[in-house]
Amino acid sequence: MRRSTLIPGLVAAVISVVSLGAQAPANFAGKWTLVPDPAAPAGGGRGGFGGGLGQEATIAQDATTLTVTRTTQMGEFKSVYNLDGSDSKNTLNFNGQSIDQISKAKWDGGKLSVVTSIDFGGNTAQLTMVLSLDSSGNLVVDSTRPDFQGGGAPITTKTTYKKN
Repeated sequence: MRRSTLIPGLVAAVISVVSLGAQAPANFAGKWTLVPDPAAPAGGGRGGFGGGLGQEATIAQDATTLTVTRTTQMGEFKSVYNLDGSDSKNTLNFNGQSIDQISKAKWDGGKLSVVTSIDFGGNTAQLTMVLSLDSSGNLVVDSTRPDFQGGGAPITTKTTYKKN
C-alpha cells in the first residue's frame, strides 16, 4: 500500500518541476523607448553595433517571426528573425555599404537569444542579443559584441526599454 501512495506524489512533484521550467515564450510586440541610464557616457554609443535596439524600436511578433524596426543615430533598420531556429538573413545598409547578417534565434523559457554573424570583407564578427521582460514589463536587452575599436575582450551592455 505504501508504494501506491508514494508513486502519485512523486509523479505530481515531477510534473510541477517540469511545469516551472517550461515557461512560455515572451511576447515582445509593441513600441519601446530606451530608458536613459544615468551612468552611461554622453552620446551613449547605443544602437547600431553599440548594443541594444537604439533609442526606439517597434517589435512585431507572431508564431514564426520577430520583426524589429530600430531607430538609431544611423537611421532606421529593420530585421526579421525566424523563431524556429533556422537562419535569418538581414542586410544592413549604411554609408553606401551593404553588410549581410545571418542570425539564429532560440528560445530559453521566456528569453529569446539571437546570435548574429556579420562578415566585414572576410572578417567575421559574432553578436549576441538576449531579449527578456523584467518584473515591471520592461524590455531588457543584453548584448555582447566584439570590441571593434580596441580589439580587447567582448563588450556586454544591458539596455532597458519602456513600452509606449
